[in-house]
Amino acid sequence: MKKRMLPVLCLLLLYVGVNGQKDGLYSVRDFGAKGDGIHLDSRAINLAIQAAAKAGGGKIIIPAGTYLCGSIHLESRITLELAEGALLIGAPPGLKAYDPAEKFPFPQYQDGGHTFFHNSLIWGVDLQDVSIVGHGRINGGGLTARDKDYSAPPDGGSIGTADKTIALKLCKRVLIEGITIYHCGHFGILVTGCDQVTLDHLLIDTNRDGIDIDGCSNTVVNNCDVNSPNDDAICPKSSFALNRNQVTQNLVITNCRVSAYKEGTLLDGTCVPQKKGWSGGRIKFGTESNGGFRNCVVSNCIFRSCDGLALEEVDGGLMENIVVDNLTMEDVRDYPIYITVGTRNRGPRDSTQIGQIRNVFISNVIATGVDSLSGIQITGTRESKVENIHLRDIFLSFKGGGSQSAGEKVFPELGNHYPEPVLLGENPAYGIFIRHARDIYLDDIVLKTQKPDYRPVMIGNDVEGLTIQGFKFNPVPGVEPVMLRDVHHLSVSLSPMLDRLDSTELRP
Repeated sequence: MKKRMLPVLCLLLLYVGVNGQKDGLYSVRDFGAKGDGIHLDSRAINLAIQAAAKAGGGKIIIPAGTYLCGSIHLESRITLELAEGALLIGAPPGLKAYDPAEKFPFPQYQDGGHTFFHNSLIWGVDLQDVSIVGHGRINGGGLTARDKDYSAPPDGGSIGTADKTIALKLCKRVLIEGITIYHCGHFGILVTGCDQVTLDHLLIDTNRDGIDIDGCSNTVVNNCDVNSPNDDAICPKSSFALNRNQVTQNLVITNCRVSAYKEGTLLDGTCVPQKKGWSGGRIKFGTESNGGFRNCVVSNCIFRSCDGLALEEVDGGLMENIVVDNLTMEDVRDYPIYITVGTRNRGPRDSTQIGQIRNVFISNVIATGVDSLSGIQITGTRESKVENIHLRDIFLSFKGGGSQSAGEKVFPELGNHYPEPVLLGENPAYGIFIRHARDIYLDDIVLKTQKPDYRPVMIGNDVEGLTIQGFKFNPVPGVEPVMLRDVHHLSVSLSPMLDRLDSTELRP
């Protein structure tokens, strides 16, 4: 019997060796990957993924080595594990190793980076139970940071090469954990229309967006370090990329650190601040916001040498039930908190609905080194007031130095413009600016300046219901601290510097 079984056993061992599979583990080396940084290894990695998928799923092991890659195609029930010492590098465009962008048969209302997924280093569509884990690294290498091909209509079309490191669309049960991603192109991680997503213990140091969460449900972003000096670090969106309005909901961003240091200096630990330019390094909801945002929490996060928190609803959606708690910020560029409604309405041409923001609670925020451009902005439109906004236990330390003339300027409405404070210019209030709002609560707010600021500390215009309690600031002789116009149902308490304010003293 033993003699008859020996040939069968040998054939079985040969089969396992040839196919690179053992106990559900598939080493890419067994499928021909060289790992020398010279030969293109994406074909071997894809063969390993196909073999595992054919067997019903498995774990693809990428051992230590340098793997030059074009597009890698994920499949359902696949775990891609980058071992310690493994490095994936995005191939240069000249090798033509990336998949072409898929056809997009309906008009585009978002940038090409949001529209196309196949032109990515690692991508998957309509999958289940997908994981990318390990202690290895991905270097986007030849990925481009561009997001538009201005020569190809419609505006925002495919750029003709790969522009994302990891892109997943309409996937369920996704885990990305432990890996480091560098120089990621337009997006480090883009998840669109996905459900049950966990992004955990990631380090991302990139030249554009770090993490974009677009039209997803039940997502957790935990303990991630994201450095993005030229764009947003963690950016929930709700674009029209699925050819429908789809809300981003049930989202938790917690225990994360975001920054706008020079690219690569978070990775090497030197953390060199980049000269201020366009927005960078922040947590921002929007700009794309067709589907809106619901039931989202941001907690226990640190902002370093970057812009502050932005909540932007400018494409007709509804943002509601947002809780923000325990933020620390240092060397804040442009502004610490920005909440705005606009009328860009980047969507189908018959879309004229104005966005809404309501039920936002922000508490326990410390921000130091705040730029003099702007403090907290809370702005709606005449037709769509921001509503039920609570700010509590907030300490802001500003650089100061604003001029009296700046405090007298008429601040422009956002309208259909791109929502970015730097584009609107210096705010006439250095601390808090509120316009077109209803039911605003300011509780235990302390505003300090490093040097005198000759603008009002607060301006309110067209506000229905303003409650102020425990409000403190640095008074400047000869400067009217608070300017209110068309403010109704005002309540002030425990704020000695504002005790003389009441509804009869509001400025016309």
